[in-house]
Amino acid sequence: MPTDDQDIRLTIQRLARRIRSMQGDENVTEGQRAVLFALYTLGPQSLSSLSEHERVTPPSMNRTINSLVAAGLVTREAARDDGRRVVLELSDAGRTFIRDTKRKRDAWFTTRLASLSEEERATVAAAADILRKLADS
Repeated sequence: MPTDDQDIRLTIQRLARRIRSMQGDENVTEGQRAVLFALYTLGPQSLSSLSEHERVTPPSMNRTINSLVAAGLVTREAARDDGRRVVLELSDAGRTFIRDTKRKRDAWFTTRLASLSEEERATVAAAADILRKLADS
């Protein structure tokens, strides 16, 4: 029988998996999706900064970026201020992927929240602040 702590963790993991399954292209892996969302949130980045952000090695990030460039979701350009430095950025297709993914996730989640009572929605909203604190720690 799981403890309360384990039950909370397992429930959060199940919810996260359900949300992650909603995406704009089923051929994009979880790691690739994380990089696309990082570029969407952070804007243009270097390979090393993306590696640090995602907590992976530069060679691993390079493989991920190569596949995203090949898929047309990310562009790789020389930096304007230093031609030796490479800047990675979402392509139009990458931005479309993010928009489609967010739209699917929002629709799924909004539908689920609408099925809750007003009191349950208030409880979920209050829990969101606490979960955000845990996620940021």
